[in-house]
Amino acid sequence: MRLRILGAAGEVTGSNYILETGTSRLMIDCGIFQGGNEDRNSKPLDFDPSTIDAVILTHAHLDHTGRVPLLVKMGFNGKVIATMPTVELTDVLWRDSAKIQKEDAEWKSRKNKRKGLPPEEPLFSDEDVEKATAMLVPAAYDDIIEPAPGFRVRFRDAGHILGSANLEVWGDSEGGEVKVVFSGDLGPQKTVIERTPSVIEDADYVVIESTYGDREHRTNEDSRQEFREAMKIMIQDHGKVLIPTFVVDRAQRVLYELMLMQKEGILPSSVPIFFDSPMGLKATEVYNKHLSLLSSEIQEQIRAGNDPFSPENLRIVSDVEESKKINEIGEAVVLAGSGMCNGGRIVHHLKNNLFMETTDVVFVGYQARGTLGRRIVEGEKVVRVAGEEVTVKAKIHTINGFSAHADRRDLLAWATQFRTDPVFFITHGEPESSQALAKTFEENGIRSVVPEAGREYDLTGKGGKDLTAAKAPVEVAVSPDVPCSGLGAVEAVLCEIVSIATELREDGSTVRGDEALNLAVSARTLLRSLKREKEVKKVSE
Repeated sequence: MRLRILGAAGEVTGSNYILETGTSRLMIDCGIFQGGNEDRNSKPLDFDPSTIDAVILTHAHLDHTGRVPLLVKMGFNGKVIATMPTVELTDVLWRDSAKIQKEDAEWKSRKNKRKGLPPEEPLFSDEDVEKATAMLVPAAYDDIIEPAPGFRVRFRDAGHILGSANLEVWGDSEGGEVKVVFSGDLGPQKTVIERTPSVIEDADYVVIESTYGDREHRTNEDSRQEFREAMKIMIQDHGKVLIPTFVVDRAQRVLYELMLMQKEGILPSSVPIFFDSPMGLKATEVYNKHLSLLSSEIQEQIRAGNDPFSPENLRIVSDVEESKKINEIGEAVVLAGSGMCNGGRIVHHLKNNLFMETTDVVFVGYQARGTLGRRIVEGEKVVRVAGEEVTVKAKIHTINGFSAHADRRDLLAWATQFRTDPVFFITHGEPESSQALAKTFEENGIRSVVPEAGREYDLTGKGGKDLTAAKAPVEVAVSPDVPCSGLGAVEAVLCEIVSIATELREDGSTVRGDEALNLAVSARTLLRSLKREKEVKKVSE
């Protein structure tokens, strides 16, 4: 069996893996790239989507699911399997993502038109989302399923968000059956909303996330106290409290904490709370539908007659005009996505409030490199928001203890539960975080490797665990607009090159300029090298 690492290597977003046996190909997650790497979403895929037999999703967040509609657009036609809550939340997130992409593409196209440039196309359309949602198939926790010949999969509760799962995957191999466990995004050992992550004790290999592999969160008690003390100060400012949130999980956690603060008299119930998200209501409805899958603390609140996700004076905003009217209100708590401030309605709230000293911004989630949220957290005094330079005079607060991700202690605790001495592939983290976790593992006698994107590994059975990476075969999905289907990999790529070159030659105005000339010369040099290699091979034969 082979494992290909196609995303979330040296970074936190774009999770994407392929497991391959002699008969089947199974994809684990197909997430969108966020932050400074968003241009990678529109680049050709490194594999042929039509060769994937099934996709397994660890949870609903877009950095794990966001490119599945693109996968469908490019030819995938199998099942997309996940837990029932993940199926329901993914449906909500995909539809919202398609809407945002369409709006962004229209905005960029208007700008391009003024510059004489071609229109911008969204990554995928509403139609692609409809096709993708039709492929979603629910699976129950702890049941073993067979998604493709030669593979068995079991979903275990990961404790990250509602519906999140660790995956136990068994695959056929020449040396016998191999078991690989994918942590997905792993929740803390002590949780507030979700249940504690499942205990898994046996595996040959484990792919583990490392978002916070280099640090430790404050305790839940300390984080709550930190939020309460900050809220007391923020209320005295009588301005807006802006909380960038991921609409799934982090928003529900913040709503729950606000409800508790109201009951404790810290937050006056007269202060309006706006959950400014078109999909906020739908996501919270999914949470309310699956309350039995949430923590004992939430169950106790329900038994006491409390609605954990509905503080007093909560207003869920769907309409754009209603969202804009929030600017006219002086004092309010505003929750809005996206959590990293790289899109969504939080952007216009920041644009209209960051420059005011009475504004407080509370970050309760991870901020990836290259995002607006990361720049604000790192203390930039002037940031570009929606095309304008904005001076940051607002007070900035960071509550990392609210993270739904495991920290270094949690990751180590989960890893040490394995009794079979598996090899760990450390992914889903910035380089320093992944390397720090690898060092922690080494100090505790746990074998690990930090893989690079694009690497491929041969996975053997219990007889041996060789960490030598094989070079991944190059597979490039050719654009569907080019008549090059039915050809071998090299022939298809060369066919597309010829097609593009012909189009550019016929319209010389599109290739003027030094930058375009340099790119063309570089391409010619590479093709000449390929030709020489072919000629040398012929002579040697």
